[in-house]
Amino acid sequence: MTFNFLMQNLINALQWGSFYALIALGYSMVYSILMLFNFAHGDIFMVGTFIALIAFLAIMALGVTMIPLALFIVLIIAMVLTAVWGWSVERIAYRPLRDSFRLAPLITAIGMSIVLQNFIQVAQGARVKPLQPVITGGYQIFEENGFTVIVSNIQILIVVTTLVLMGAFWLVISRTALGRAQRACEQDRLMASLSGVDVDRTISLTFVLGGALAAVAGLLYLLYYGVIDFYIGFIVGIKAFTAAVFGGIGSLPGAMLGGLIIGLIETFWSAYFTIEYKDVAAFSMLAIVLIFFPTGLLGRPEVEKV
Repeated sequence: MTFNFLMQNLINALQWGSFYALIALGYSMVYSILMLFNFAHGDIFMVGTFIALIAFLAIMALGVTMIPLALFIVLIIAMVLTAVWGWSVERIAYRPLRDSFRLAPLITAIGMSIVLQNFIQVAQGARVKPLQPVITGGYQIFEENGFTVIVSNIQILIVVTTLVLMGAFWLVISRTALGRAQRACEQDRLMASLSGVDVDRTISLTFVLGGALAAVAGLLYLLYYGVIDFYIGFIVGIKAFTAAVFGGIGSLPGAMLGGLIIGLIETFWSAYFTIEYKDVAAFSMLAIVLIFFPTGLLGRPEVEKV
């Protein structure tokens, strides 16, 4: 039973780690270019969950009964509309303060987080919004002494989706013109601009991509939990931000590694110790890692240009 229990927790940790990694990637992409902690990103994810819920209910009301087709349409709608939200936040709140003192964008990011929370609370109400289970079933892997290791279909979907998106974004960053522009802006925005890179467009597209990723994570969260509210963006956003810092803020592999580590810490602490202190364990481990690796596990030290 001990081996089976360990395997079940590894599966759960992989699922949660993949989920955190999806959101952490949005933090890392923005920070790599702007050196800005976009604390509103968690709430963009929350907006994505509400858009996905409303779109799914609307599609069901229109008579689309094929679940795969309905989910595909919902995914496209959620990604497009959440990406628009991400672009709007950058255009309205961050771009005017881009050349201001370093603390101003940070304060604005926190302010945008509060604005988005309260907007959704007013628009959708403070009560939780439920959704009946859409993706059910799973597979039994091991069974011993009455304890069965189960991998659910939604867990498989979360892990596979994360791996596919991570691979896709790696290709975008390493093989496309947008990726080259992002890497140029990361090194030096002024020199990138002098070299012909449209810095404003590159930054806006980075927020658009981050919003689209947050929408995917929002839909997966909705399908897994089946209940959402206006406050989930803060809790999940802090966890994903911790994952990004843990792995090395600004690093795509670091976001994946940090998400997996946070998922492992939370899952195994909840399984073997008191569940109320799982967040304390994750943040404590982050503090210990940053003492020995100030830039995170895979982060690169910031070189001051003179």
